[in-house]
Amino acid sequence: MKRFWQIVYNIFFYPLSALLKAVAPLIGGKIRMSVQERERLFENLIIAMADIDRSKKMVWFHASSMGEFEQAKPIVEKLKQERDILILATFFSPSGYRNSVKYPHANIISYMPFDRIKDVKRFLDITQPDLVIFMRYDIWPNTIWQLEKRGIPYLIADATMRPGSNRLLPVIRSFHKYVFDSAAKILTVSENDAINFLKFGLSPEKVTPVGDTRFDRVYIKSMTAREKKIINEDVLKHKKVLVLGSVWETDEEVIFPALIKLMKYAPELMIIVVPHEPDLIHLEKIENDFYKKFPTIRFSLMNDYKDERVIIVDSVGILLTLYSYADAAYVGGSFRQIHNVLEPAVYSIPVVYGPKIETSQEAIQMHKLGGGIIIKNKKEAYKTFRRLFTDDDYRRKTGEIAGEFVKKNTGATDKILKEIYKYI
Repeated sequence: MKRFWQIVYNIFFYPLSALLKAVAPLIGGKIRMSVQERERLFENLIIAMADIDRSKKMVWFHASSMGEFEQAKPIVEKLKQERDILILATFFSPSGYRNSVKYPHANIISYMPFDRIKDVKRFLDITQPDLVIFMRYDIWPNTIWQLEKRGIPYLIADATMRPGSNRLLPVIRSFHKYVFDSAAKILTVSENDAINFLKFGLSPEKVTPVGDTRFDRVYIKSMTAREKKIINEDVLKHKKVLVLGSVWETDEEVIFPALIKLMKYAPELMIIVVPHEPDLIHLEKIENDFYKKFPTIRFSLMNDYKDERVIIVDSVGILLTLYSYADAAYVGGSFRQIHNVLEPAVYSIPVVYGPKIETSQEAIQMHKLGGGIIIKNKKEAYKTFRRLFTDDDYRRKTGEIAGEFVKKNTGATDKILKEIYKYI
């Protein structure tokens, strides 16, 4: 049956990959970039490998994009601390590759080749990894089958499998059984994910729930972020700070009217607005929303601070540090698709968000525990923020629940490393 699925996959995949390569110059955007930047993949790889000491073991980490690689970083960095090994990091997406190309803990950084048999064989001939770690879900059948053929073990880390996943449909399930079956270990985020992987008919010994390295990553990053001093302490003196993180206009339409109303009765309340896209038009739109109500200042002009109560952040990459100054946080995107709720929660502060949280198990769990608060409209937003900034005990207890949620879920990195060490 495996041979049948291999033939079927390649009958469909080869024409599609050839078509993609042919039309990529006409399409533009990420697809064109992905194809064009792979044209020198093997040439660049051979050059990079020339300086590598192949007497050392090599572990290959593959992630689809930057987000998945963030989950790999705690594993990579601790692995490099504890073992004298080589790290190969690959990406499928241009954004993942470009944002990680200077990552200091990897010896080689490359694109993943498209899943054509000849390309996979060539990639493996050049790199000759001793172990492969696929992060989360970006798993390619021909690559898997070539690893199996060569006797190279592979693990899937931070693996997830939703109950309603299309991969569990009868015919597709049969195909995926022969993709997952050769894994040395599938290390899942939760017990439920493990149960769903077992529906492929896999051996129970092959599937183990270990947790999610995102908790480890955000905890590690928060320790560094706490040490950064990007706002003068005098600015925050006698203030209660609400950070609105990575907000879109759909968030602002609900949140801003509630906060403008609340600020009239809460003179100690300061708002730090972090737009998801801090382009000029969006920054000016936020300034106009508060015009003649409360004075605003852009973060880049904080040297001229004159007691403005609304700080508008016009730079990127500092949100995690800004959360460390907050007494409470609102996480943006949650009226369309929520962003990272762990980043504020790690500081033991209440985390507020909108109703669109289906893609975030952390937001769902935090809400059930009482550390995350869902708001659906302006009225609920006003009530929620008013209580948070007038009831100190409620705010403290809610924040403690959020912080404890993160703390209890750390430790996946060590469990994954324990499995890795069985093979290197």
